[in-house]
Amino acid sequence: MTALDSLMLARIQFALNVSFHILFPTITIALGWMLLGMKLAWKRTGEEAWMEAYRFWVKVFALAFGMGVVSGITMSFQFGTNWPGFMEKVGNVAGPLLAYEVLTAFFLEAVFLGIMLFGFRRVPDWVHTLSTLLVAVGTTASAFWILVLNSWMHTPAGFEIRDGVVHATDWWAVVFNPSMPYRLAHTLLASGLTVAFLMAGLSAWRWLKGDRGADVRLTLKAAILTAAALIPLQIVAGDLHGLNSLEHQPAKVAAIEANWETRGRAPLVLFGVPDEDARTTHFEVAIPAGASVVLRHDPEGVVPGLDAFPGRHPPVAPVFWGFRLMVGVGLLMLALAWWGAWRLRRGGVEGLSRPFLKALVAMTFSGWVATLAGWYVTEIGRQPWLVTGVLTTAEAAAPHAAGTVAATLLLYLIVYAVLIAAFVAVLFHLAGRGAASADARGLFPPVVTPRFTAAE
Repeated sequence: MTALDSLMLARIQFALNVSFHILFPTITIALGWMLLGMKLAWKRTGEEAWMEAYRFWVKVFALAFGMGVVSGITMSFQFGTNWPGFMEKVGNVAGPLLAYEVLTAFFLEAVFLGIMLFGFRRVPDWVHTLSTLLVAVGTTASAFWILVLNSWMHTPAGFEIRDGVVHATDWWAVVFNPSMPYRLAHTLLASGLTVAFLMAGLSAWRWLKGDRGADVRLTLKAAILTAAALIPLQIVAGDLHGLNSLEHQPAKVAAIEANWETRGRAPLVLFGVPDEDARTTHFEVAIPAGASVVLRHDPEGVVPGLDAFPGRHPPVAPVFWGFRLMVGVGLLMLALAWWGAWRLRRGGVEGLSRPFLKALVAMTFSGWVATLAGWYVTEIGRQPWLVTGVLTTAEAAAPHAAGTVAATLLLYLIVYAVLIAAFVAVLFHLAGRGAASADARGLFPPVVTPRFTAAE
């Protein structure tokens, strides 16, 4: 084994840990706010169905929160075991930001989650509602600080290097670095869509199983309408994020587009097989001048190519394909959400066909797929840098034997495969119990109230 093999294995191991961990905050960030909406809707309307929905989805929140905590601890260990050069070089910036995340967010979530789970009817209602609010704020604050650090690694600002070590000179510039607002908006909207399709998928599954309870009806409708509202915002946020990346990380954009040479009238490649050795894209299907229009808003606009970054650009194929997977899933989300919203307007929940409901079940974890694809584009697209222009990935890696890294990678892979299978199984088990308990309570046939009319 060579040193390069060891480095690549370490990168794959960290990618595996991050990929597993990110699945769960992606749920809890938006689900906290959805739970708050359910609680407030119950207080406003007095409909017990909202509390039935709350009781079910708070269990999902707790399960995802626990998985996120455990996987986050494991991930943090790797900063020391596999990437000691990271903290040695940029610890003066990364350390405080990680501490802020723990102090302002994690403790807030952990303290008040217990009240959310066990405090209903045991504490005053306003305390329970406030706890739900604080947990939602905590999840968002946690995402904020983590994304501040991640964005700073992509577009570092507000620092100087003294004796080979990074020191912060302007914390305002560190926190509000050039890519942070775009990455934050893109990630929060991704969380919202992940939860919307998770909620829609599980609710559709319960409906298909015969659970026509009012709580299922409410969550199915709310999830579809939330997705329909968020997906256009995500498209706009993604476009703005792309333009920001073009300004600050042009090599990443060149890899995304498989644009081999700097030129005007750059085509927008819809499909192709990039060949980095031959520096060409086989079987290319492209819109002439499309990339120039999208990125420069001018068909003659010059788009930077990979030839401008010899030896300093990311691997093309994973970035190219990851971006297209993310966009493809996003377009499926758009089509399903808008079709569902239209059907709800014409016929209510009963107007949703079985094929559409089955499609929602198939898309239950589509938010995870899109999030991981986008995350790979973002992180692989930063290579060869760990902190752009400051620290390369190779400089930060520990000199472990490749066999040692491979062995731990295999163990991580086995454990995470078991855990993710268990998580998904428990979600559908909870949904099945919801259907069974609804049947036991005599909630069939469907309860139709004036709130659910065809006009809605």
